[in-house]
Amino acid sequence: MGLRVKICGIIEPEQGRVIAELGATALGFICVAKSPRYVAPEQIAHVVAALPTNSQTGTILCDRIGVFVNASLDQIVQTAAIAHLSGIQLHGNESAEFCRALRQRLPRLELIKAFRVQSSEALQQIPLYEAWVDTLLLDAYHPTLAGGTGKTLDWKMLQQFQPTVPWFLAGGLNPTNVLDALSFVQPRGIDLSSGVEVAPGNKDLNKIAELFSNLQTFRGSLPK
Repeated sequence: MGLRVKICGIIEPEQGRVIAELGATALGFICVAKSPRYVAPEQIAHVVAALPTNSQTGTILCDRIGVFVNASLDQIVQTAAIAHLSGIQLHGNESAEFCRALRQRLPRLELIKAFRVQSSEALQQIPLYEAWVDTLLLDAYHPTLAGGTGKTLDWKMLQQFQPTVPWFLAGGLNPTNVLDALSFVQPRGIDLSSGVEVAPGNKDLNKIAELFSNLQTFRGSLPK
């Protein structure tokens, strides 16, 4: 399986389409009203409608992940239906029990649980969640912001991190440092937001093209 690349904080349909065509395997939509990258469910549906599809099957070619922070089950389920999401990312203080309940409500959608890692102790709670989620996401800790901080994790701290489910590396990644990060850790995917932006929600398509060019170099160095 190749490296998943998720570009988060998409707002505009045209940018979403181009980013998918450049090679993103997943787009992230911020479903948190107080975020500068917030996008309403109906607008997400407009972005999804513009995404490239398989010409034979009509299947959308990239994943559509809604990002929520301490939202209710009903809000998540309703947004997923309106926005045509394929996955849910929980980026708040949601419990393992909440993840279990959400899994029962949305059994066909990918469930991603994010953790803001301040120290190695933050990793110790992760096994509680692994039975109920498909994917983990490790982000940098910030005392007031849930994500999109531009801060990087201590990658060395994650060198021995081997959960039972796949995981994304997030936190301050950009086209310049992403290969350094991948030299330290082996995540299943990477997640970028502020590192490929002009302003919150306005993506820098040149930076995203540079990202995929650099990743091509990385993939070419992998053993066959």
